[in-house]
Amino acid sequence: MTAPLLEIRNLSVRFPRGRDSFLAVDDVSFDLAPSETLGLVGESGSGKTTIGRAVLRLLAPGHRGIVGGMRFRDAALSDLRGGALKRFRAEAQMVFQDPVSSFNPRRTIERIVAEGLEIQGLPAAETRDRVDAALAEVGLSRAMVKGRRPHQFSGGQCQRIAIARALALRPSMLVCDEPVASLDVSVQARVLNLLRRMRQARSLGMIFISHDLAVVRSICDRVAVMYMGRIVEIGPSAAIFAAPAHPYTRTLLDAVPVPDASRKLVPDRARAARASRLEDGGGCAFRGRCARATGLCTTQRPPLAPVPGGHMAACHHPLGAAASAPAPASA
Repeated sequence: MTAPLLEIRNLSVRFPRGRDSFLAVDDVSFDLAPSETLGLVGESGSGKTTIGRAVLRLLAPGHRGIVGGMRFRDAALSDLRGGALKRFRAEAQMVFQDPVSSFNPRRTIERIVAEGLEIQGLPAAETRDRVDAALAEVGLSRAMVKGRRPHQFSGGQCQRIAIARALALRPSMLVCDEPVASLDVSVQARVLNLLRRMRQARSLGMIFISHDLAVVRSICDRVAVMYMGRIVEIGPSAAIFAAPAHPYTRTLLDAVPVPDASRKLVPDRARAARASRLEDGGGCAFRGRCARATGLCTTQRPPLAPVPGGHMAACHHPLGAAASAPAPASA
């Protein structure tokens, strides 16, 4: 069995908030295999981007709110220092949602793509060759970008340049944070096809962060559904989309627009009536929005457990299983 490229065990991330603190990621565990694409989905504030930044050691230096284990190629990320951390930076790269804001607007595209290689100390000749190769992989060339700066390119072109910048370092892992969210649908398709080709050609492991379920379904091998900092369902993409087990996953799928105007989605009145009750504490974080919630959901946090279909869900009353008579969750 192939060893995981990345192992996350019981990861929690807490940020200071005034005199108190905010738990952004709560006891999250997963593996990423070489050449696998794992999607992290969920509404804004669910902790997806925080996980990506924690994995890449991009949180503020000295951040003390991280608890849990993170290992890359069997090396503990928290132990990496000096040259070892520098080598990890080359092996694990990030593609941001807004590529233009991650570029230095005063630098030319050639310098932007070459920046990581220069930091790694590669010779000038090798740096030039790698920049040319990376630009070619994303359908650009040095002649097309020569002397030009980010504002002279479209959003889709800038995202391809951002991917070229990451690929120039020949990474083993790519974290993509909403990489096509700001692009037109036709441009999205080109960028997604490019990421698929790069994954196959380079055996890249990818963490793909998105709120767009259609995009996630098209590119991800597995999906982890997040709610209030926790993974509430995880498993093969096909299984989760075909038969979601967690009520929150079902809610996300129901929110996807239906292209067939003859079909009508009938709202779940019980769920809608309770949708404003966001609760935390010792029980299920989703209980205030769930029509299947019982007293058990108020007092006990459900663990991730296997459900039919080959995936796992953190739910006392998963969809497809006989539900107990719903009882209002206590405030």
